[in-house]
Amino acid sequence: MLDRALQGMLKAPLAGAATLLVRMGVSADALSFAGFFIGIASAATIAMGHFLPGLALMLLSRLMDGLDGAVARATKPTDRGSFLDITLDFLFYASIPLAFAVHDPAANALPAAVLLTTFIGTGSSFLAFAIVAAQRKLSSLDFPDKGFYFLGGLTEATETLVAFVAMCLWPAWFPQIAYGFAALCAITTLLRVGWGYRRFD
Repeated sequence: MLDRALQGMLKAPLAGAATLLVRMGVSADALSFAGFFIGIASAATIAMGHFLPGLALMLLSRLMDGLDGAVARATKPTDRGSFLDITLDFLFYASIPLAFAVHDPAANALPAAVLLTTFIGTGSSFLAFAIVAAQRKLSSLDFPDKGFYFLGGLTEATETLVAFVAMCLWPAWFPQIAYGFAALCAITTLLRVGWGYRRFD
């Protein structure tokens, strides 16, 4: 829901940083891998109970994720880059609830499982819509810079990151935050199923 506005705000500074990175010879794929591995380091740090350092690594990871697209646009976007970006993003998103479950299984395992289940709903509806949209040669007016049809919803990347930040700042409240965000993810899934059902009739 907030991705479009946030991307508009960050487009200019990311483009400036991307220009410098291109001059240094840094590729978009390298940034995608860097962001992913920093994100996994964030999850491992959270699992060990170091929530604020884990949060710092998480924010750095998402900065890399923003820069990879900017570098791709400053050079030559590729299908491989689009595939790599979304795949590594989904793996990162799944790693954070898992990290909280590992940290405190008794309190966090069930809410983490519920949240991950709804992540499957949002992810599968997102990708299924993109597949059919590509077959019909549809393009997204809201996200024209994306390598595939980018379907929005209540819970996009920005909202997910806000939820993760809240979990790290108030780890004792992880179950409540996870259940609340899972409910929003479920609504997003239902909305996307409805949109796809009507659009592809």
